[in-house]
Amino acid sequence: MSKLDLSPRDWGIVAAAIALILDQGTKLLMLYVLGFAGMGPGDNISVLPFFNLVMVWNPGISYGLFPATGLGTILLIALSVVAVVVLGWLLWRSTSRALAIGYGLIIGGALGNNLVDRLIYGKVADFFHFYGFGYDWYVFNIADLAITLGAVAILYDVLKPEHPPGVSPNSGHEV
Repeated sequence: MSKLDLSPRDWGIVAAAIALILDQGTKLLMLYVLGFAGMGPGDNISVLPFFNLVMVWNPGISYGLFPATGLGTILLIALSVVAVVVLGWLLWRSTSRALAIGYGLIIGGALGNNLVDRLIYGKVADFFHFYGFGYDWYVFNIADLAITLGAVAILYDVLKPEHPPGVSPNSGHEV
């Protein structure tokens, strides 16, 4: 096995680790190196005509959906654990690289947002805000991006499977 000859499972584990490390690394950088932890909610730094860095503490899930406090936060943590376990099981069984990477990205994002952030802060730190032409996008973080890209990878695998239906990945059929 060469250095890049990884199994789909290994690709998924690497994707999860990269998503988690990038998410938590950018949060540490933004909060404590760049001082966003001391900023008020909604305070921002204009970076480009269509992009700001902004401090938002999000009590909900990705992109601010379903805000929760108290028991709701505990429920979000519990649901995240269940999702990570189920996705981990699917990742473990995956024979498709795109599918495994998708599962891994979602696992890494869920661990970063819904477990680490909620256990440490009780909510999720979001920073990235794109806008333009009268439209605003949700304020998000790297974990949200990983979850979204993971969903795209899963859809890609559904629409263009690595292994055609009915063909075993070990049958010698080359796609």
